[in-house]
Amino acid sequence: MTELVHLSIEKGVATITLDSPHNRNALSRQLTEELSAHLATATGDDTTRFVVLTHTGTVFCSGADLSESSNGDASTGTRAALGLFHQIIDAPQPVIAVLRGPVRAGGTGLVAAADVALVADHVDFAFAEVAIGVAPAIISIPLLAKIDARAAARYFLSAARFDADEAVRIGLITEAVPESDVDTRLAEMLAGFRRTAPRAVAATKRLLNRALRADLDAYGPEMVTLSTQLFTGEEARAGMHAFLRKTAPPWAK
Repeated sequence: MTELVHLSIEKGVATITLDSPHNRNALSRQLTEELSAHLATATGDDTTRFVVLTHTGTVFCSGADLSESSNGDASTGTRAALGLFHQIIDAPQPVIAVLRGPVRAGGTGLVAAADVALVADHVDFAFAEVAIGVAPAIISIPLLAKIDARAAARYFLSAARFDADEAVRIGLITEAVPESDVDTRLAEMLAGFRRTAPRAVAATKRLLNRALRADLDAYGPEMVTLSTQLFTGEEARAGMHAFLRKTAPPWAK
């Protein structure tokens, strides 16, 4: 089986790379299992100072693997996503998402869970769930901890795309730079983080994520149930059928 997520650790930087371009780095069962395993390895390594989450291909992450979700696997995928959010916020090291391609739906949850998000300025985003008959249930927990409430209502309810500048404005990402400058800016960020004491950083992360951690614990199971109900509902079946066949769903005609 071809590995869909890769891990390398060098000079204290653990780089985790999503490498499933055939389905736009969708959160398939295999990808989420490998991502979880690599997060555990990276964050449990005493030599790791920072975790960089990045990708190959033209898309960072397209969200749930709808080919699996349409076959009744919704609860497994949603629980896996919840587990990934826990791992990222509980990591004692800063987790930096580095994006050079678009982000959709569940992929935005990974971005929101990260401590820092550095993005190429051509990247766009969308909370696309309502367009296919579901809701941004599980990802709403990290997203609502980071983004402006009015922006959440606007983009959750419309599934409209927005650009990197807007993502900075609403609090989804940290910084957008020209793609040619991403590596340089990442190196600058890492150099700044190297001046910080690891135990103090871990304690500070716990302070920053205290409310989010409580919300994941309090609302996570409810959101898993809601997501599963919606993914197995009539609208979702019609929406995913239309999406996979690249046609308009019934309500958009």
